[in-house]
Amino acid sequence: MGDDSEWMKLPIDQKCEHKLWKARLNGYEEALKLFQKIDDEKSPEWSKYLGLIKKFVTDSNAVAQLKGLEAALAYVENAHVAGKTTGEVASGVVNKVFNQPKARAKELGLDICLMYIEIEKGEAVQEELLKGLDNKNPKIIVACIETLRKALSEFGSKIISLKPIIKVLPKLFESREKAVRDEAKLLAVEIYRWIRDALRPPLQNINSVQLKELEEEWVKVSSVAPKQTRFLRSQQELKAKFEQQQAVGGDADGGGDDEEEAVPQVDAYELLEAVEILSKLPKDFYEKIEAKKWQERKEALEAVELLVKNPKLESGDYADLVKVLKKVVGKDTNVMLVALAAKCLAGLATGLRKKFGQYAGHVVPTILEKFKEKKPQVVQALQEAIDAIFLTTTLQNISEDVLAVMDNKNPTIKQQTSLFIARSFRHCTPSTLPKSLLKPFCAALLKHINDSAPEVRDAGFEALGTALKVAGEKAVNPFLADVDKLKLDRIKECAEKVELVYGKKTGGTEKKEGKPITGKTPALSGAGGDKETKDAATKPGLLKKAPAVKSGGPPKKGKPAAAAGMGGAGAKGKKGPETKEIFESELSIEVCEEKAAAVLPASCIQQLDSGNWKERLACMEEFQKAVELMERSEMPCQALVRMLAKKPGWKETNFQVMQMKLHIVALIAQKGNFSKTSAQVVLDGLVDKVGDVKCGSNAKEAMTAIAEACQLPWTAEQVVAMAFSQKNPKNQSETLNWLSNAIKEFGFSGLNVKAFISNVKTALAATNPAVRTSAITLLGVMYLYMGPPLRMFFEDEKPALLSQIDAEFEKMQGQTAPTPTRGISRHSGGGGDDGEEEEQEDVGNDVVDLLPRTDIGDKITAELVSKIGDKNWKIRKEGLDEVTSIINDAKFIQPNIGELPAALKSRLNDSNKILVQQTLSILQQLATAMGPNIKQHVKNLGIPVITVLGDSKNNVRAAALATVNAWAEQTGMKEWLEGEDLAEELKKENPFLRQELLGWLAEKLPTLRSVPSDLLLCVPHLYSCLEDRNGDVRKKAQDALPFFMMHLGFEKMAKATSKLKPTSKDQVLAMLEKAKANMPAKPAPPAKASSRVVGGAAPAKFQPASALAEDSGSNTMESKPDPKKAKAGGTSSKAKGVQGKKVLSKPNLKEDDDKSGPIFIVVPNGKEQRMKDEKGLKVLKWNFTTPRDEYIEQLKTQMSSCVAKWLQDEMFHADFQHHNKALAVMIEHLESEKDGVISCLDLILKWLTLRFFDTNTSVLMKALEYLKLLFNLLSQEEYHLTENEASSFIPYLILKVGEPKDVIRKDVRAILNRMCLIYPASKMFTFIMEGTKSKNSKQRAECLEELGCLVESYGMNVCQPTPGKALKEMATHIGDRDNTVRNAALNTIVTVYNVHGDQVFKLIGNLSEKDMSMLEERIKRSAKRPSAAPVRQAEEKPQRTQNISANASMLRKGPAEDMSSKLKIMYRTYRIQNRNMGSHSETTHTVPREFQLDLDEIENDNGTVRCEMPALVQHKLDDIFEPVLIPEPKIRAVSPHFDDMHSNTASTINFVISQVASGDINTSIQALAQIDEVLRQEDKAEAMSGHIDQFLIATFMQLRLIYNTHMADEKLDKDEIVKLYSCIIGSMISLFQIESLAREASTGVLKDLMHGLITLMLDSRVEDIEEGEQVIRSVNLLVVKVLEKSDQTNILSALLVLLQDSLLATASSPKFSELVMKCLWRMVRLLPETINSINLDRILLDIHIFMKVFPKEKLKQCKSEFPIRTLKTLLHTLCKLKGPKILDHLTMIDNKNESELEAHLCRVMKHSMDQTGSKADKDTEKGASRTEEKASKAKVNDILAEIFKKIGSKENTKEGLAELYEYKKKYSDADIEPFLKNSSQFFQSYVERGLRLIETEREGKGRIAASTGISPQMEGTCVPASTHTVSSSIGNTNGEEVGPSVYLERLKILRQRCGLDNAKEDRPPLTSLLSKPALPTVASSTDMLHSKLSQLRESREQYQHLDLDSNQTHSSGIGTTLASPSSAAANIDDLKKRLERIKSSRK
Repeated sequence: MGDDSEWMKLPIDQKCEHKLWKARLNGYEEALKLFQKIDDEKSPEWSKYLGLIKKFVTDSNAVAQLKGLEAALAYVENAHVAGKTTGEVASGVVNKVFNQPKARAKELGLDICLMYIEIEKGEAVQEELLKGLDNKNPKIIVACIETLRKALSEFGSKIISLKPIIKVLPKLFESREKAVRDEAKLLAVEIYRWIRDALRPPLQNINSVQLKELEEEWVKVSSVAPKQTRFLRSQQELKAKFEQQQAVGGDADGGGDDEEEAVPQVDAYELLEAVEILSKLPKDFYEKIEAKKWQERKEALEAVELLVKNPKLESGDYADLVKVLKKVVGKDTNVMLVALAAKCLAGLATGLRKKFGQYAGHVVPTILEKFKEKKPQVVQALQEAIDAIFLTTTLQNISEDVLAVMDNKNPTIKQQTSLFIARSFRHCTPSTLPKSLLKPFCAALLKHINDSAPEVRDAGFEALGTALKVAGEKAVNPFLADVDKLKLDRIKECAEKVELVYGKKTGGTEKKEGKPITGKTPALSGAGGDKETKDAATKPGLLKKAPAVKSGGPPKKGKPAAAAGMGGAGAKGKKGPETKEIFESELSIEVCEEKAAAVLPASCIQQLDSGNWKERLACMEEFQKAVELMERSEMPCQALVRMLAKKPGWKETNFQVMQMKLHIVALIAQKGNFSKTSAQVVLDGLVDKVGDVKCGSNAKEAMTAIAEACQLPWTAEQVVAMAFSQKNPKNQSETLNWLSNAIKEFGFSGLNVKAFISNVKTALAATNPAVRTSAITLLGVMYLYMGPPLRMFFEDEKPALLSQIDAEFEKMQGQTAPTPTRGISRHSGGGGDDGEEEEQEDVGNDVVDLLPRTDIGDKITAELVSKIGDKNWKIRKEGLDEVTSIINDAKFIQPNIGELPAALKSRLNDSNKILVQQTLSILQQLATAMGPNIKQHVKNLGIPVITVLGDSKNNVRAAALATVNAWAEQTGMKEWLEGEDLAEELKKENPFLRQELLGWLAEKLPTLRSVPSDLLLCVPHLYSCLEDRNGDVRKKAQDALPFFMMHLGFEKMAKATSKLKPTSKDQVLAMLEKAKANMPAKPAPPAKASSRVVGGAAPAKFQPASALAEDSGSNTMESKPDPKKAKAGGTSSKAKGVQGKKVLSKPNLKEDDDKSGPIFIVVPNGKEQRMKDEKGLKVLKWNFTTPRDEYIEQLKTQMSSCVAKWLQDEMFHADFQHHNKALAVMIEHLESEKDGVISCLDLILKWLTLRFFDTNTSVLMKALEYLKLLFNLLSQEEYHLTENEASSFIPYLILKVGEPKDVIRKDVRAILNRMCLIYPASKMFTFIMEGTKSKNSKQRAECLEELGCLVESYGMNVCQPTPGKALKEMATHIGDRDNTVRNAALNTIVTVYNVHGDQVFKLIGNLSEKDMSMLEERIKRSAKRPSAAPVRQAEEKPQRTQNISANASMLRKGPAEDMSSKLKIMYRTYRIQNRNMGSHSETTHTVPREFQLDLDEIENDNGTVRCEMPALVQHKLDDIFEPVLIPEPKIRAVSPHFDDMHSNTASTINFVISQVASGDINTSIQALAQIDEVLRQEDKAEAMSGHIDQFLIATFMQLRLIYNTHMADEKLDKDEIVKLYSCIIGSMISLFQIESLAREASTGVLKDLMHGLITLMLDSRVEDIEEGEQVIRSVNLLVVKVLEKSDQTNILSALLVLLQDSLLATASSPKFSELVMKCLWRMVRLLPETINSINLDRILLDIHIFMKVFPKEKLKQCKSEFPIRTLKTLLHTLCKLKGPKILDHLTMIDNKNESELEAHLCRVMKHSMDQTGSKADKDTEKGASRTEEKASKAKVNDILAEIFKKIGSKENTKEGLAELYEYKKKYSDADIEPFLKNSSQFFQSYVERGLRLIETEREGKGRIAASTGISPQMEGTCVPASTHTVSSSIGNTNGEEVGPSVYLERLKILRQRCGLDNAKEDRPPLTSLLSKPALPTVASSTDMLHSKLSQLRESREQYQHLDLDSNQTHSSGIGTTLASPSSAAANIDDLKKRLERIKSSRK
């Protein structure tokens, strides 16, 4: 027992595997208990045993095995995963259990097998059992057979597939073991129970004794159909139903259904093996069959007969065999052989079934014509043959041939054809016998029942009777309208005798109701005579009835009740009594007089033919009264009209009498039951009067009434024929006009177009123009209904006429046919049901059917056919050319084309591809020419075309596809899908063929309502395509899957996977599941009650009421009204069908109207509700690391109510391409559905977050593209994201910032930028801050950069929760291990430093030494001074005030921002990017961004609004006031309006300028044009003052855009670019011609402008454009203008800086520097004239900086010597012009000791002195020594003495004073007392006064020489606010300090409000945003600009005292002057301190 204790401790699964059997036994027992205990079928416990179950059943110990089997059975029954074990366990059972001696083991084995079948694994089990039948051990075989039998008896033949079993049965009967044979017998009996006689053929060849025994057993089998008693897991409902029936104890009523399903399921044919016979034909068969001796021919035929006895034949090419057999039948003189050949054909047809269909068309006419043989055996053989052939094809396909033979003169042929039709009809069902077929057959058969030969008549009656029985009376009656009572009864009698093939499924259950059940609507049966019909009419089955005849209703009801102009001949759909009465026999005049006398006053009848017209008139009046009062039923119409026609009848001469007469005819037709007989009496007269001027309209009215009574088609035909049989052109033209009108009123249905066309042709040839015009008008109306095919009838008319016709058609183009208004109402609502559907087809096809078709059969000669098959390709081509011309000449041809198909077929695989293409084009032509009749050639010609789809050449495939489509258009798809042909094609492993064919099917299948079951044959091949090695094939197969499934259903498709390998099967099943989700619904049948307008069908109001109700119901469910559905008359032929229970099945994807509605549906309060749900935790909060299924499902559910169904399917499709499609649709609908998008925004954003988790880049790119557009739209709509939307979207977007692909990162950054427009930047900050914590280093780096951009654009307030915390957080990243993250962190903090100054260090707190040193180093390198708070703050306030009132639910943006400030921000970022191209500072790359500050929203949230504006001003006001003199208050306050007007003009200009930089070329061009216009008008140009920098910035930004983007864009038309260039250059030239404006351009801007222009001159791409040369010449001209006209100091400075940059930048081309130097040379040439206007101090400072960056040594190393020469030339020229004084201009250079410049200048000076040879005078000597001794104390006296000397001299006084002033400023401690002491008092005060003057002057003008701040060394020492700063409200634009100006700006506004006068240089500020919260957006039109300018002018005149000089018109904040130069440095520090104080106090 020691061992025992060991294994007892093991877990169960280990025990089961133990080597001791006892342990295993114990394990099995415990496992069994466990398996019975586990409730959850999906428990993980099950998976443990997956691998062990096989061991359970195959245990080597018998005792353990028994327990193992029990446990295994429990496992299979309960475990969800058990299916995976099927194969191995079943095989184990078969091999290791069935051979056990113990019965219990076998029993359990059998149960396990059955249990596997129950869990849907039947195929696998069956496969193992069938394998077991091959086992050598008979025990196993017996057990396997028994298991199969048991399975069959319990599960039935649907689940157990019989074919493979029947295949092995004969072998089992041959077994040596009796036990096997006996078991086989039992199995055979069981199979017989299920499939009855279908089992006989396969078992015919077994031992006769066994067969006999079987027969005996079979007889005993109960005749009740067997039923399934055990059900699969998926059949639980069936099981419940079955159990219920068992409980009730009867299964009578369920039996029927099941039987219907089960019986047709197995067909003996299916169970047979196909035999290949073509190869077995005798070698000399084809020679023998042509032999002269009939015996040889007979031998050949007998050989065939023997072969075709095989019940199932292998498919193959039987064309030749059929051809010779057909020849024997048709041509052989020996009748015996004819019969034999017919038998062979019958055998072929039976053996091949559908595969014979392609030959049917050839054989049928031959056989039918052969019926002329009288011999019974021949006739019988032919009948058998044609019946067998009929089963292989459809009646539709052979109808043409059959109908053609029916007109044969030979009565036997007629009789046999009718009988054949009768037999054929029996095989039909109402659906396969549509009206379109019935119509021609009935017409032909009606002729037969009137035939002289009795046998023909009988056959005709039989055929019609059968038709009546099959299709029901409702369908057939209309065609029997003209049949008299006797014949009708005979037909009905035949109908009762007919036995239909399909039993009760189609026929009428006449015993029950006396009505055949057709479709879903009870049809009226004529069986009980007419009265019964009338009663039937009032049954509830038919909803909308016209009043019953005897109702005696008021005349109103009667009037519209005229028969519908529907469905062709006869009064189809009319009520019974009318049907009878319409065919009144003609009455004699006597009878008529009697009848008339009964209803008319006697006087009236007497006066009818009175000679006095007045009496006749009186008589007519009485006649009319009588008619008006008469009841319909009492009115003898024929008698009355005959009275009217009595002499003088229609020859009446008095027009009044005639008019009344015609009116009475109309009344009779409307009020009575007017028959065609009556109509014939009057029509002639009416047509005669239709052209009459006075009576014409009455005649037309009467004709219309008759048309309504007798149907338009008949009336029109009569009328037109009569009109053209007389000569009167007026009547002809008026008749045609009436007809045009009538067609519009009645619709087109049923008209005999052929007859009209011949009359129209006559009319077109008429000499009278009116007739021709009327004919053309009529054609126009017909065109509305028939479309382009109508023109085909008139192709051969004269060109002039044809062009008139075309013009008329052109007019009609695009119009839809009007809804018929007449000829509707009498027709019962139910009656139309079927008719209309048929009609729809009719009208479409009718037109084509009417075309006169040529028979080209005789042209297809043997010679032509042999040409086509010739060896020489040229001759083959000739043959094909001939065919083309034959078809072209014939235009429309009959289906008979002789031997052509075979000849063309062989050309489809011609080695010469050109011929293949030619053949394809012939086939395309053929399809058009033959029309729908091409159907019969699908099998023999269409399928071979499909084979061509596998061609390796692309163009050949394309041609083949076009051909197939052309054919399918004519034939429909049914012909193609029937039979195995397509499956055979798919089977071929040709990737091209497969992908083309699958693509084609995927396109066609969705449009079909039903498909032949043969489609299933394609499925196995479809599955192999899913695993094809070619990716395209796999893709196409996947695309086609849903469409196959839509027709075949998931179950069938899944079942078909059973034959696949297990691995493939799983993959395919997964794909099927995926496809199931995307499966479109089948297209609904066209709405019955509203067929096309063409059909003249009932308008919508006549739809059965229930249908409408259901329709509207479904509309509300869909919550998406379908606009097309509501149209009266249901004009849309696709309106969803109301047929039976199938109301509104889902429209198919391909349908147009399906996608026409909105894609986003606005659900009121939907979004609010969703947010509530999320807050209340009713739904999951959108928060995950990766999206789980429940999130996706939740989103799907939420979307279902507000996103179009089809779009949602695309959005949640498993395949990414559908996501791309969805995004494309969303982009397309973005603009048009703004409200929808906003109402679903939260869902859209959530869905996009899911896309962020996709791996597919294309989807991601598309999603980002959509987001960009979406946020642009939202910002235009001024929408604000809600918290919910932001929190469920932004974090996921930020994840994507770390994407490895640059493009995506860029896009995401761009989107983050745009988001700041619709979501507060401060809140964005928090999200981005979270992003910096990511593990992804790219993401951290990008987020840090983004934070930097936010701070830079929005100031420190954006940092959340506090700047300190935020900065500390950022600073931690300086020590990151990733270099890019470190850099990003440093750059971000430098950016903050630039905004915030040294305080940053305080905020950051303690950093490690290393980090701190890195930061300081970086700050030093960037060397950019902190600036004032960014511009945003100025704009913050107005928004606060605004937002309080803003609607809380949808916050919108505040006032429109001043565009100029946007532009400035863009410019600033641009400057930062471009700053120091050299290595001197790191370029912080920032994305240019639009902006709008939303910090105020934060305040809003607290509900408190802190308006900090006044606080700011009250703080320490005196501080700011100190340096400024407080002026006197103005007497007169400034008008408040002035401010408005001024600011408006400015903002208009700002807006236009901002458009200059637009990315859209046209916008930019328009803006430039507007500006140009202003610049060219002198009086208006000044308005641009103050906007110059801004305009130039916009311009060179546009130049950069062109250079970088537009020029590189292949798609852009280069002419556009040239146009844009010329506009830019043009407007700049205009600008630089106005000197006052040109001088406003600041240095930095000029530098960038010159950079742009020079770059453009060097752009080689421009030279390549046509007008490029011209552009470059213009630029040259412009550059010269810029150099001459702009402020000389600024341009010189700009050029120097530009030169320095270009030499530093390695990327810059030497050519560039060269051009900059050329500009400098030009400036040097201009110096003599301009030297006095130049601020030399600034220029020398620039040169100093230049020389510092490029010391001489470095310059000499340059490749070219130009730079050093340029510099020298410039200095030399300056020295020459200024002389020694040049040295006085070095004031701005800090430490001259370091400067090379001074030394250089001295050298130059000295040199020039030596040159001139003159003695150096005292001054210059002194000057020189001054520079050498650097003003040491000893020299001071000399210098001062020098200066005083100058002051003393007359010429140089001023200069001396200036020098003294500068000297004092520089050496403030210098003592000038001694010099003044010696001079007179006057001289002393003069000097003092002079110095004071200079001081005030310099302070006033504010000529503070500030550097351009381009070089990093300089930036540290900026001097504040030069006059030329771009804007006070921009931080540091050119590195110039604009610090305090913002505050002064505010101060100034306050002062202005108080009426204080601002100093002259102040200008009315535009920052009036502060005083006016909502500035209106300004339109950009030029007119607006003009009007503003004129206002501005007036205001100038009005406020002269304001003295507006150009300074004042500056735009919003062109820098204001601050302190005087003397105290500049001190002031700066002072101001800094004050600013800090102001800032901290604000906090």
